[in-house]
Amino acid sequence: MGKHRAHWSSRLPFYYGWLIVGIAFVTMAIGVTARTAFSLMMPPLIEEFRWDRGLAAGAFSFGFLVSAVLSPIVGRVMDARGPRIVILTGVALMSAGLFLAPYIKQPWHFYATLGVLVGGGANMMTYTAHSQFLPNWFVRRRALAIGIAFAGAGVGAIVLLPWLQSIILTEGWRASCSAIGLLVWKRPEDIGLLPDGASAQPASTSVRPVSNIVDQAWAATEWTLARAVRTMRFWWIVLAYFCGLVAWYAIQVHQTKYLTEIGFTPVVAAWALGAVAVIGIPGQIMLGAVSDRVGREWVWTAGCAGFAICYAALIAMEHAPSTAPLYVMVFAQGFFGYALTSVMGPIVAEIFEGPHYGTIFGTITMALIGGGAAGPWIAGVIHDATGSYRSAFLLIIGCCVLSAAAIWMAAPRKVRLVPGRA
Repeated sequence: MGKHRAHWSSRLPFYYGWLIVGIAFVTMAIGVTARTAFSLMMPPLIEEFRWDRGLAAGAFSFGFLVSAVLSPIVGRVMDARGPRIVILTGVALMSAGLFLAPYIKQPWHFYATLGVLVGGGANMMTYTAHSQFLPNWFVRRRALAIGIAFAGAGVGAIVLLPWLQSIILTEGWRASCSAIGLLVWKRPEDIGLLPDGASAQPASTSVRPVSNIVDQAWAATEWTLARAVRTMRFWWIVLAYFCGLVAWYAIQVHQTKYLTEIGFTPVVAAWALGAVAVIGIPGQIMLGAVSDRVGREWVWTAGCAGFAICYAALIAMEHAPSTAPLYVMVFAQGFFGYALTSVMGPIVAEIFEGPHYGTIFGTITMALIGGGAAGPWIAGVIHDATGSYRSAFLLIIGCCVLSAAAIWMAAPRKVRLVPGRA
């Protein structure tokens, strides 16, 4: 079987890893769009059932929390069995959740379908899952390749989000769930290749390049999860990823409702949500490539700055909504903020590279998902308590600053240099 796979891949006119990127692109387009559509569905759900905003946003958060608990197990499965079983399980969960969602009557139905099944399924087939195996396929163009794969989320937004919004406005949110449901239908060495498309060399001449290694002792360590959690670098990454995802998902869930409340039409609010993902396409690709040249810390900082600017623009629009700050919000969030995904995997891979990388990243994913769960809930609860998002947005700007600082403390550049610095 192994020889057959190696022979088949060798007949392709391009490196097999780019085919993996293409498949990830399509998976991202469907999975992320289904999860992002939660923001479109929240206003009609709140109107129909008269639920508190915190309760409604909590379904999104609850699905993330369940995913967080399962993430270390998913990481171990990824190391042992590869991405196929993980992603297919995610597809099955998301499909079940979307087809059951039209039958929602009680809050727990909402939490079980759009929360656990859709949210949990999406996490098994989007950013965190792909970040556990895509870095294995590339070294020189690691973040560029991941940026291209993750740009699928933007294409999904172009094609699917406006269509879903039109269904919600004309036929209701239940019909949109069914529509999405109809759409959802490991290493290069395993096939005789090396990362970036080099041919595998005989053992006698195979020498691992070390020119980019700064800390020889660290790089020579076989990093297991037990060893990793005893380092400060691990916990700096945890803090950075948690705070970064607080910023990401708080606005993703609440953005549509906020914009309609301050005076924009539902169509404009839906356009803004889709436009963010669209602008994220060049942002993820270009800033991913930039990080391969200047370093992961700089691009993570740019992403955090993008989210901070986004929240500042939203605060500015609270009493004087206009198109100029709306455009600033969309561009900063999409082009810079979404670029975080292009370096999430590389940061962890370059610090804890080795056979247990999936398990380590899967555990760190608990922080990613935990931040994604906490952000929408915190923003919703603060709004319910104060009648405004202002305090929540200011708090999240602080999270952006903390996230950027934590990545500089984790310092992947002090373990391995990116190719442009080697």
